[in-house]
Amino acid sequence: MSHLPPKHLRLLADDWLHNARSDQLPPPGAWTTWAVIGGRGSGKTRTGAEWVRGLAWGDPVFTDAPVGRIALIGETFADVRDVMIEGPSGLLALPALGQARPVWQPSRRRLTFDNGAVALAFSAEEPDSLRGPQFGAAWSDEVAKWQGGEAAYDMIQFGLRLGAQPRGLVTTTPRPVPLIRRLLADPRTVVTRSRTADNAGNLSARFLDEVVGRYAGTRLGRQELDGELIEDRPDALWTRDGLERVRVAAAPVLVRIAVAVDPPASSRAGADACGIVAAGLAADGTAFVLADATLHRETPAAWAQAALALYHRLEADALVAEVNQGGEMVTAVLAEADPDVPVRPVRATRGKRLRAEPVSLLYAQGRVRHVGPLPALEDEMCDFGAGGLSNGASPDRLDALVWALTYLMLAPRSEPRVRPL
Repeated sequence: MSHLPPKHLRLLADDWLHNARSDQLPPPGAWTTWAVIGGRGSGKTRTGAEWVRGLAWGDPVFTDAPVGRIALIGETFADVRDVMIEGPSGLLALPALGQARPVWQPSRRRLTFDNGAVALAFSAEEPDSLRGPQFGAAWSDEVAKWQGGEAAYDMIQFGLRLGAQPRGLVTTTPRPVPLIRRLLADPRTVVTRSRTADNAGNLSARFLDEVVGRYAGTRLGRQELDGELIEDRPDALWTRDGLERVRVAAAPVLVRIAVAVDPPASSRAGADACGIVAAGLAADGTAFVLADATLHRETPAAWAQAALALYHRLEADALVAEVNQGGEMVTAVLAEADPDVPVRPVRATRGKRLRAEPVSLLYAQGRVRHVGPLPALEDEMCDFGAGGLSNGASPDRLDALVWALTYLMLAPRSEPRVRPL
């Protein structure tokens, strides 16, 4: 590198194949659709623009032969023009690399390359405009927000009929809409994923600090920044929108704090997690879920230490432990680790769903808040249906949450509810 002439170094700095991440390059195999699923600012538009240019010029990394007709489809024609063509990462902004830049003809809605290849602009709002033309490739941008997008997407598939292997590229931040579900479920779709953080070197420091810092871990952040497809289960007791509405940045002064432990049932296959969740109660009767310290595949000594560490950090006044699995062993392990901590043993006499329903009602009544993002816990809450979790695992985090809130808000007690000062 140190011996290369400056002009070659400049070319290398602009070379896409040298600078692109692996998720931004076409995957191998005989796929029909390449779905680039990513967060905001993760480099999806640059990926699409470089792919189109590579096809048009016949770059062997992208295609065996130049593709003469390519469709560019956005939600609106303005989106195609302002993002895919004229945008900061669009086709006209790509480094020239010794090639003539394509010529954009807005009145004809077409981009013409020097070798005669053309890229035609279409709006997903006008699916019938895709009925006649035919293409060797198509780039569809932000399909998750297309209004009535399935009609336009279907027309694109009918138009992909030129060349030996016509293909489509979809670049989008995901949303739980039918088109995205259908796309990801198609065996002919190959998926690459990226997060906003993966492209941090090309993003504003202020954006990373203020926006990423504010939304990281929330449902919106996981969707818009991490590119996750976040869905609700129809029969779940909680919804993600509902949990977003109860999220707060901090808790007020709390009169009681409890740490609940749902120990693993070591005799049951797959029961390898110890749920550890802390919650507190304010003077007005509102509960605040404070932390999720759940551990996986750890020894009893390890989860006991984790639960006790959370207890002391929050200055809690009760450690609630389910004793159905392990009985006296659970309380003995905790007592051995710290005999001064008051352990409140609880025993389940009803199924998990029946225990969780009264707690879900507390949320519906607006009596519970979540302090900051608790993504793993909230995933379990929104995936817990009539038959348990969809993956068949034990809802250990949810169980611990239920025990903590039941202890603070639903269980009868004789001791005072006010914490000593």
